[in-house]
Amino acid sequence: MGRTRTPVVSGWFTEEAPDGGGFRLLGTRCSACTAVFFPREDAYCRNPRCPGGEMAEVPLSARGRVWSCTDGRYRPPAPYVSDPAAPWEPYTLVAVELEAEGMVVLGQAAPGVTVADLAVGSEVEVVPGVLYEDADTTWTTWRFRPVGGAR
Repeated sequence: MGRTRTPVVSGWFTEEAPDGGGFRLLGTRCSACTAVFFPREDAYCRNPRCPGGEMAEVPLSARGRVWSCTDGRYRPPAPYVSDPAAPWEPYTLVAVELEAEGMVVLGQAAPGVTVADLAVGSEVEVVPGVLYEDADTTWTTWRFRPVGGAR
């Protein structure tokens, strides 16, 4: 029997965007001021100048531009989940300015993508990723990878 695919954080992304756009991060948009939030805000509008409105879920841009990036060369402390017995593999952390929203979102780069593969301003897309697996579950998350890249 296979593992169940489960998002690490429920409601932050979908593998089937309602507009047919495939994998997308999910934010919320205020009906009064149209401000968009990620992570999603379902209770109230965080814009201090907004009188408040209904918050509606919206799929965010599938693409954006690298705003900054760095690499993680050591195992982060808890609550980061990793097997302390497994060898540590460095990863690349990317800050991406989303195409339509103009907000900057952090995420790990797809496996195999290093800082050397990313330049500030280069185009990346959000793709599904795996954070970790246990006996029953594959815990899914989002990653960024260069558009048109071989990765």
